[in-house]
This record gives sequence, C-alpha cells and structure tokens, in this order.
Amino acid sequence: MSLIVMKFGGSSVGTPDRMRHVAGRILARQREGHDIVVVVSAMGDTTDDLIDLSKQLNPNPPAREMDMLLTTGEQVSIALLAMTIRAMGGEAMSLTGWQAGITTEPVHGRAKIADIAPDRVHAGLKEGRIVIVAGFQGVTEAGEITTLGRGGSDTTAVALAAALNADLCEIYTDVDGVYSTDPRVVRNARKLDAITYDEMLELAHLGAAVLHPRAVEYAKQYNVTLVVRSSFTDREGTQVKEEAAMEQGIVVRGIAYDKNVARISIMGVEDVPGVLAKVFGALADAGIDVDIIVQSGVQDGKADFSFTVSGDVVDAAMRVIEEVRGAVPYREATSESGLVKVSIVGAGMVSNPGVAAQMFQTISGLGVNIKMVSTSEIKVSCVIDAEPLNDVVRALHTAYGLDTNEQAFVGGPQVRR
Repeated sequence: MSLIVMKFGGSSVGTPDRMRHVAGRILARQREGHDIVVVVSAMGDTTDDLIDLSKQLNPNPPAREMDMLLTTGEQVSIALLAMTIRAMGGEAMSLTGWQAGITTEPVHGRAKIADIAPDRVHAGLKEGRIVIVAGFQGVTEAGEITTLGRGGSDTTAVALAAALNADLCEIYTDVDGVYSTDPRVVRNARKLDAITYDEMLELAHLGAAVLHPRAVEYAKQYNVTLVVRSSFTDREGTQVKEEAAMEQGIVVRGIAYDKNVARISIMGVEDVPGVLAKVFGALADAGIDVDIIVQSGVQDGKADFSFTVSGDVVDAAMRVIEEVRGAVPYREATSESGLVKVSIVGAGMVSNPGVAAQMFQTISGLGVNIKMVSTSEIKVSCVIDAEPLNDVVRALHTAYGLDTNEQAFVGGPQVRR
C-alpha cells in the first residue's frame, strides 16, 4: 500500500460544491488502495478577508496576532473537508499544523519549518482514516503559533511527504500542470510532462506561480516525487523530478515573468573596496531582498551601479540608501518603478550557444529596450518596461518553438498558500 499526500489550494475548496468535488477525488484515491494525507488552504478569499478585517481594527496589527488570526482560515477548511468526507461515507480526521507535529523557527509571518514529528498522522493512518492537515502553519518550541508565508501550504505538503516518506506528493491547482508559460497570456502554451527540480525552482523564483520556491527546494532536498495537476480535470499533470527527458529541438523549457519590479540606481560612488558591502549590507539588515545588480565602468574614480528590488519595497529601499549616504557618499540616487522581469529557463541552454542572443533579438525586434540583464547556466532574465510584457512573452514563446496547436486549460484564479 502506497502513501500519497494530496494538497488542495483555496480555490479548490472555495465553495460547498467544490469541497464535495475534492472529497470525491480524495475518496477515489483511497479506493485505489492508497493511504491518504491531505493538506488544504483556507477557502477562497478567506485570508484576504481576514487581513482586511484586521486592518479595519488596527492599521498595524502585531505579527503574533496576525498569525493567530490567519491560521483560523485553514482550520475552517480542514474541519469542513473532514465533515464532507464523513458525509460521503469515508473516515477522516482533521489536524492543525501543530497537532500534526510541525515545528517552525520563532518567526511570525514567514517562518520556516524546523522539524516534523508526525506521530498523530501515522496514528490516524493506522486507523484507516484520511488525515487532513492544515497548511501554512506550525508552532514554535515555545508554543507560539506561526504561519509560513505565501506558498506555505505547498511547503507543508512537500515537507510532510518527506517526513512521512510518502510515495507521491500531488499539488492540485487551477491549471492542469506546469506550462511553458502562463496560459492566461499564451493560450497555446505547452504543458510539460516533466520538468527538473532546478528548472522548476528557477521558474518559481522568477515569477511562475504554480509552485512556491520553498516547496520545490524541499522536494529537491528530500527527493520527493512531486506532481502538479488540476483540481478541475482528470488530465495527467506534470512531474517535477531530478532529471527530465528533453524534447527534440526544445532548449528553452519555460518563460516566466515578474510584474512587480523596480530599479534603483546610485551614481557617483567612490570606486574603493567595501562600498557594495556597506550598501547591500544595510539593505539586508532592513530585510530588503536585492535581485539583479549591474555596475557600470569607472570614470574619474567614480562608479555607477543599479539593482532591482520588489516594487513593494522601493520606498523603503530608497530610505536605506539615503541613510547610508554618510558612510557611502554618492552624487545621486534614483528609482524607477513600473518595470517587469521576463526570463527564459532551460537546462539545455548550457550546451546551446546563441540562446541569449535570440532572446535579445526577439525583444529588440518589438522595439522594446532592455534595461538590465542577468544570467545563469539555465536562465536569462531581462528587465523591461511593463507595457509590452504580454507581447514580449508571446514573441519569445514562438521564437523558442514552444507554441502548440492545443488550447491550455485555465481554471479559476488561485493565490498560492
């Protein structure tokens, strides 16, 4: 008998009818002879509604109390799903994250899982029950309730699969697998039968919302067999694994984009050792992640450099830059919002010259200026203005031979939890 972990997002359980549909899929899997552990997110827009409610009462709510509040959304889902399965003739039990033995680091809002001791999960399975675990949450050693941040339910599912030594972890979402790009932008996007951990990790980091990067990291670290499939159809999904067969002639496997990018430029900085360390150390201390960094040539002992941050934190980053001006004198600092980052990803790029040049030619052929470039062995990213993004994605998709004659299935909107 095999053990399968099934994860369902908020849109999958957003209504009573969808809850019944999910319960039916779970029971069907159990009837195939599998032990089943289920991880679910909060129903529909529950989390956003709770956040809005909290801000009506306190514009700056304490992080501890926000975790206490937000974890209730998943508790509603697990209890209702267990009730639904019972009503359909199955045996099920619901567990919060801490009841399932998920211990996290002592950080509110974005905690990482430190350990899982799934004794109660094992006990429920031995009793023949379907065990339903609340995603997105855990508890510290001191007994404080924590949340795992966006994508937390994906991470919960994969981490549980690793701790339980599960045979398979299925992530059910609103599309029927991992596509070569967002099927809402390119309707004839290619559904991938398989993709490597490294490719999926790059796509996830670069903006593809189908899986959260931390979940992919867990899957790679513990070699969890991971499948992404649709909550709404029975089509085969996409397997994420260590190695994936390359299709003939397909070097680029996917195109991702991030629509929330800002560029900060600092001009006239002394070209001496330690300057970058001071600037980016201060940004790190403020909790601001930096992505692409480009330094221009040195002239008269002065250098200019630019970097990108999330559009949400550009104002905070500019305040940090102003604060370090005494330690790192500069002539001028500017910011530019309304940018996007578009990226191509493929393990075959490392052995195929000219892939980046084709990307640059395709973008410039649309009359679009490339503002910044970043590369690695399996990806190339370009920062451009936001307005032509969809046209650029479609052009790149065609240029790399990723178009198909089939229309991609697109379900309802889903926030990664």
